[in-house]
Amino acid sequence: MDGTYHELSHWTGHASRLGRDLKNRFGTAAYAAEELVAELSSAMLGAELGLPVTHLDSHASYIEHWLKLLKDDDRAILTAAAKAEEASTLLLKLGGRVTPDQIDDASDDAALAA
Repeated sequence: MDGTYHELSHWTGHASRLGRDLKNRFGTAAYAAEELVAELSSAMLGAELGLPVTHLDSHASYIEHWLKLLKDDDRAILTAAAKAEEASTLLLKLGGRVTPDQIDDASDDAALAA
């Protein structure tokens, strides 16, 4: 998978979509948090779509910032993962992708309605 899913994950943060703060400068905690959201979302999309990971070289410039963020905020990974899940779900929804969980949920709903 290339950086496309990473960049699309940033796209979901616009105020008209999921409304994440995207006006941060490189090196700030908020910038590191957004990059972590984009990377996690990209990984989630790749896993859902069965795509290989191919752009790991770009992670090196962020690792130091992610480590600081994770050390300073013990909930940072949970917050980033939740936002990444929102981003990946939005992209899958916009792409018309139905996940196995959605199929299971629909089956459960149909069974309850019967």
